[in-house]
Amino acid sequence: MRHLIAGLALSTSALALAGCVDARSAQEAAQAEPTAADAAAFLDRVETTYSEVGEEAARISWVKATNITYDTNWLEARMAAELTEMAVEFANEAARFDGLDLPEDQKRKLALLKQGITLPAPTTAGAAEELAQITTRLDSTYSTGTIDFRGDTVPQNRTEVLMRELRDPAALETVWTEWRKVSKPMKDDYVRMVEIANAGAEELGYDDLGQMWRSGYDMDPDEFADEVDRLWGQVKPLYEQLHCTVRSSLNEAYGDEIAPLDQPIRADILGNMWAQSWAALYGDIVRPANPDAAPVDIQALLERAEATPLDMVRTAEGFFTSLGFEPLPETFYERSQITKPEGREVVCHASAWNLDSKDDVRIKMCTEVNADDFVTVHHELGHNFYQRAYNIQPTLFQSGANDGFHEAIGDMIALSITPEYLVQIGLLEQDEVPAAEGDIDLLMQQALSKVAFLPFGLLVDKWRWEVFSGELSPEEYNSGWWDLREEYQGIRPPAERPADAFDPGAKYHVPGNTPYMRYFLAHILQFQFYKAACDQIGWEGPLHRCSFYNSKEVGERLDAMLEAGQSQPWPDTLELFTGSRELDASAVLDYFEPLMRHLEDENEGRSCGW
Repeated sequence: MRHLIAGLALSTSALALAGCVDARSAQEAAQAEPTAADAAAFLDRVETTYSEVGEEAARISWVKATNITYDTNWLEARMAAELTEMAVEFANEAARFDGLDLPEDQKRKLALLKQGITLPAPTTAGAAEELAQITTRLDSTYSTGTIDFRGDTVPQNRTEVLMRELRDPAALETVWTEWRKVSKPMKDDYVRMVEIANAGAEELGYDDLGQMWRSGYDMDPDEFADEVDRLWGQVKPLYEQLHCTVRSSLNEAYGDEIAPLDQPIRADILGNMWAQSWAALYGDIVRPANPDAAPVDIQALLERAEATPLDMVRTAEGFFTSLGFEPLPETFYERSQITKPEGREVVCHASAWNLDSKDDVRIKMCTEVNADDFVTVHHELGHNFYQRAYNIQPTLFQSGANDGFHEAIGDMIALSITPEYLVQIGLLEQDEVPAAEGDIDLLMQQALSKVAFLPFGLLVDKWRWEVFSGELSPEEYNSGWWDLREEYQGIRPPAERPADAFDPGAKYHVPGNTPYMRYFLAHILQFQFYKAACDQIGWEGPLHRCSFYNSKEVGERLDAMLEAGQSQPWPDTLELFTGSRELDASAVLDYFEPLMRHLEDENEGRSCGW
C-alpha cells in the first residue's frame, strides 16, 4: 500500500459527521452558480479533511495489516466503504468548477480530485451502492478462489508456486486452466461494472472510463496512448530477441509438440500464472551462458557479516544518507514491522507507509536475511524517502509525479545494488568482484523478470481501454484479450478457450480494478532514472555495473525531483533529475546492451518472431 489514501475524496455526509460542513448548506451550494471563491473554499475544505480523515484511515489500515483479526478487518472495511463514497462525491463536486478561470494550482487540484477515483459512480439513485456491491463480489471471488489439483484444494497463492515449480506440461496446463475457471463467473458483474463506471466517467466530463484513466498523465489522452506505443517500440527489439532465445530453450526442454519454434509460446510453460515474468525458467530451462562464472551470492555475504534484518534496513537507509538525505526518524525503527511478530497474523507482503503525511514513515515486512529481502528493503525505503520529501506539498500534491514514479524510484535504487556498491559498504572485498564473463547471466536473470514484463504491463490496460470504449463487446472480451497477448507478448493459451471464458479476470488487477499502466511506466522510468544518476557521477563502465552510492550531486537532484510530488506536470519533474522532459526507453537498451549482443549471436539462423 504505497499511497494509503490514494485519490482521497470525502463525502458530504462524512464531512457533516466531522463537523466540517452541514448537508443542507452543501446542497444549496451545489445548486448555485459556482464561483472562483467557491472553488478555493472547496479545496481548502478537502485538504483540511484529508489531513484529518487520511491519518485515521492510515492508522486503521496499519493496525489491520499488522494484527489481522475480525475486528481490525471490520474497521478497515468500514473505513474503505466511507472513503469510496467520499471519493465519488468529491469528484462530482470538483466537476462543478469546470470552465472557471482559476489559478493553475487550483485547476490541477480539481483535476486530481476527478482523476483520483478509479471507478466513478453516476449520481443516479442506487448506482454507488450497486457499484460497491459488484466490486466487493469481484474481489471476494478472486481472493477466495481455489482449484482442485491432484486431490487437493489449492488456494490462489499456492497455484503461483505450482506454476513456478512444475515442469510437467500436462500438470501446468491443468493448474493454468483450473484457475481460469475461478474468473469465469465474474464476467456478468464485470460487464455491469463497466456500464456503471462509464456512466460515472461521463458525468465527470469524459467519453468513457479509459479516457478518464489516460487523462491523469498531464497530456491529451490519445497522445498518451501514442506515447506508450512509442516506448514499446523502443524496447520491442530486445523483447523479441529474449522471446526467441526462451522459445528455443523451451523447445529443447519440451520438444516440438509443446514448444514449437514457429508459434507463439504456450502461456502455461513460462513459469508464471500470467506469463508476466519468466524468472522461474532460469537455471534448468534457460541455462547459464557461463556455468563456471561465479555470481555474487548476496545471502552468503550477509551471513558472513552476521547481518540481521535490522542491519539490512540500516544499510538501506545508509544508501540514502550517503546521498545527503536526512536519516529516518527513530520512530521509523520503533514503529515499523521489520520482522514477522510472534503470536499474531500479519500481512507479510512488503510495503512502505506514511501515516501522518509528515514524519511517521514506516515499512511493513517479514524480513529474512536473504538476497531478495536485501533488495526489497532498498526498494521500500525508496518509497519512504519519496513520501517524506513531498510532505512539504499541500495534501493534494502529496503523491508521485505520475503513478509510475513511486515504483520507479524504489526500483532505481535496487538497480544500484551492484558489486561496486557491495564493495563500498564492506560486504564484498575488491578481489571478490566477479569477472565480466559472468555479467551475461546476471543480465539474463534481470531480463527474464524486467524485460519479459514489459508487454504484459502495457496490454492489461490496453485491453481495458478497448472494453471501456466499447471497441470490445462483452462477447469479445476473451478473444480480444488473447489477440493482445499474442500481438504484444507472442504467447497463446495451451488449448482453445471457451467462448464464455473471462481469462482477464484471472489476474487480480482486473477484478481488483487497479490501473496497470503504472507498472509499465515504472519499468521504463527506473532505467531512465538510473542512467541519469550514473551520467551525473561520470560513470564510464558498463551501465549495469554502476553504483551512485555516496554521490551528493545525485542526492541533491534526486531530492528536488522527490520534493515536487505531484505539484506540477510530470515532465517538469522528470526534467529536474534527468534533464529531459520525455520518457525514454533507450536506457533499458543501454543497460541490457551486452545481453542484446549475446542474444543476437545466439539467435543467428533461428526463425524469430511469431
